Amino acid sequence: MKQRSPVYVSIASILTILLVVYYMFVQESTFLSSPYFWGTVVISIILAMIHHAIGDLIENDQFKKLTDAEKAQYLEDKKIPYFKALYASAFKKQSATEEKDILIDHGFDGIMELDNQLPKWWLGLFYFGVVYCVVYMISYFTTDFAHQYVEYDAEYKAQTASIAEYVKNTPPPTIDDAVYSPDNIAAGEEVFKTNCVSCHNAGGAGGIGPNLTDNAWINQPEKTLFKNVFNMVENGSPNNPAMQAFGKNGVLTGFDIQDVSAYIYHINQEQPPITVANGGAAPQGTPATWEK
Repeated sequence: MKQRSPVYVSIASILTILLVVYYMFVQESTFLSSPYFWGTVVISIILAMIHHAIGDLIENDQFKKLTDAEKAQYLEDKKIPYFKALYASAFKKQSATEEKDILIDHGFDGIMELDNQLPKWWLGLFYFGVVYCVVYMISYFTTDFAHQYVEYDAEYKAQTASIAEYVKNTPPPTIDDAVYSPDNIAAGEEVFKTNCVSCHNAGGAGGIGPNLTDNAWINQPEKTLFKNVFNMVENGSPNNPAMQAFGKNGVLTGFDIQDVSAYIYHINQEQPPITVANGGAAPQGTPATWEK
């Protein structure tokens, strides 16, 4: 008579299966706070305990039918801890006598073949994989589980909502509190490509608008280069109506202006200027002496 699994092992297995199934079909961890989930857990535990109690009755009835030697062996085996017995069973090796019983009547090159059963750990993993595959396929075709486009849309909406919440609760920079940061250069370059490149050309080389990489500036209302650019982008140029006030007309936010100001500061102060010889526009305005 084989030893049965303890009830706590059965309950642990049921809880694991419930977590996997609920995660696949509900797809959110919120099910952990759902009364339906915990109701299912309680009912499953009660059923497992009832099943185990019925098993005890059957086991006792079968025990009575054993011989005295079989009873003694069964009681001795039952003293071995469950996981120790499980490990020994999973990696059990046949004795010489047992090998004779499973010896196949052919061989090759002196190697005899045994009709061994597959290891229990391998069979366990195989059956678990089959069951998991069935549950996975059902959830894949009947729910949105593992659909990359649905997951992408959900993550995109969550990210967009997070950004909107951040912008809502974080005042946009103004010319008074905006600061230069190298972290804003990449984002500022994208803003520049979208709104400024048509007049100032790629890299700020200049075209319809002035060359932004040299030290000549038409408008110098501020003492520092970064704030001067911020002022021009936000309020426009009093000397050139073509330079619109991107901030005042709502085309760019304070965050956008801070980013593009960082990019223009970068190409003006941290990169070599694009001269006429290199395809840049001729300097316009007067040389500037910016404060650091």
